Amino acid sequence: MKIGIIGSGAVGSFYGVKLALNGEDVHFLLRSDFQHVGANGFEIREPDSAPVRCTPNVYQRPSDIGACDLIIVALKTTANSVMGDLVAPLFGAQSVILTLQNGMGNTEILAERFGGQHVLTGQCFVTLNRISPGVIENFSPGRITIGSMHDGLARDRLSLIVDRFVRAGVNTSISDNLDDLLWKKLLWNVPFNGLAVAAGGITTDKILASPLLLAELRSLMQEIRDGAASYGVDIPSRMIDRQIEATYPMGPYRPSTLVDLLERRPMEIEAIWGEPLRRGCSRGLAMPRLSLLYAILVSLNGLSN
Repeated sequence: MKIGIIGSGAVGSFYGVKLALNGEDVHFLLRSDFQHVGANGFEIREPDSAPVRCTPNVYQRPSDIGACDLIIVALKTTANSVMGDLVAPLFGAQSVILTLQNGMGNTEILAERFGGQHVLTGQCFVTLNRISPGVIENFSPGRITIGSMHDGLARDRLSLIVDRFVRAGVNTSISDNLDDLLWKKLLWNVPFNGLAVAAGGITTDKILASPLLLAELRSLMQEIRDGAASYGVDIPSRMIDRQIEATYPMGPYRPSTLVDLLERRPMEIEAIWGEPLRRGCSRGLAMPRLSLLYAILVSLNGLSN
């Protein structure tokens, strides 16, 4: 399977390397890390194992990659305005596009241009950081859940693509409900990413150590549950406790939005906070905690750029 990676940051590099090491024909589109990775390759660091290195196929222009069977989009959602133009040179009549982006609204952008029958949505429940050019650190095994908005071509090939990830050692499953998939990922992303930034640039362990922040975190999670319920998605209340308990072993983890802030990159505010807020409000929900957090992050995003 010829696979193109659009967005070779932490997520795209990590899963691309996993697939390449399992024998897939993987091609990475790179920008700032092109020279370094071309000369030194990727290095993946995971708990309780020696670092793994990979010498990849790397490119600076998508037109040099050509048509792919699978196009994995792992761009920051702040680059969605150019996403279609980057994907187009890799897209062929039989291509499937898999977005591994944060938040909501990404699938619709790709489907509008390339057709919903060609688009899959994946949500990565993993703790990844790019710690230096070409070097990706993973703090936990993690998993991917993939769903489709369409019963056409992409749906027919979904099992085949999931199988490729599983063979590469990635815990991967299928979701039959796209809304379910997106809202459940937000249960963690909205409070932990948001509070890490809004509380002054702190890691997840410090959020969990503060009774005030922990209470705010739970309130935000409840609003996400309410938003999900308005779309027919049942998130059991026990998932709040499970998400919190699963975060303790991560230690001083820096969520991706905090990394963006510290590196003075635009934060993915609209996809992670703005879109679920708009969707919840359109169903008559007030969502005051999410509304306040969204306003704070919009303000901070202006200061960080």
